[in-house]
Amino acid sequence: MKIMRLVLCVCLLSLVACASGPPKNLNDACSMLKEKDDWYEHANDSYKKWGVPVHVQLAIIHQESKFRSEALAPDDYLLGFIPWGQTSTAYGYAQVLDGTWDWYKKSTGNWGADRDDFEDATDFIGWYGNYSHKTIGISKWDAYNQYLAYHEGHGGWKRKTFNKKPWLIKVAKKVKRRAGRYGAQIKRCKGDLDDGSWFW
Repeated sequence: MKIMRLVLCVCLLSLVACASGPPKNLNDACSMLKEKDDWYEHANDSYKKWGVPVHVQLAIIHQESKFRSEALAPDDYLLGFIPWGQTSTAYGYAQVLDGTWDWYKKSTGNWGADRDDFEDATDFIGWYGNYSHKTIGISKWDAYNQYLAYHEGHGGWKRKTFNKKPWLIKVAKKVKRRAGRYGAQIKRCKGDLDDGSWFW
């Protein structure tokens, strides 16, 4: 009996470990949302609440963390080779800074939110995108400018700081292209996603 319980515990732990890892196919939104069967519900809830579409949310998360729940900012190095901690406090699916996450929790009252929880990450992206729309007029469907404001902050976007960062312009264009692909893919499987018909 004890052996059976141990085997059951090991199996459950294995399933939890698999569930928390990134999806196998990051280039196909339908495949990802089929594999992670609660992700569409969470991202769609965020869309209904804040108006930032699912494909824009997914494209930002892909760029920020490649869907790794515990992603950290890159390592910083002193003199180019001595490890010196992380370059910033960015963490989780959406790579949110400590201060920005505190602002989100205070603004929404979502005090139990965690950056390594997909539901909270999608809600954050929706909230931030909605704030970008209200304060600086960026369309919630404009993945390119939403990402620039996400990266540079609202003040930075207004000052056009990204114009001095050609690499960031390239990244924002990548996010826009990926959002377009994800959007087209989701259109094809939206019926199944909405009625849950392929989630056995």
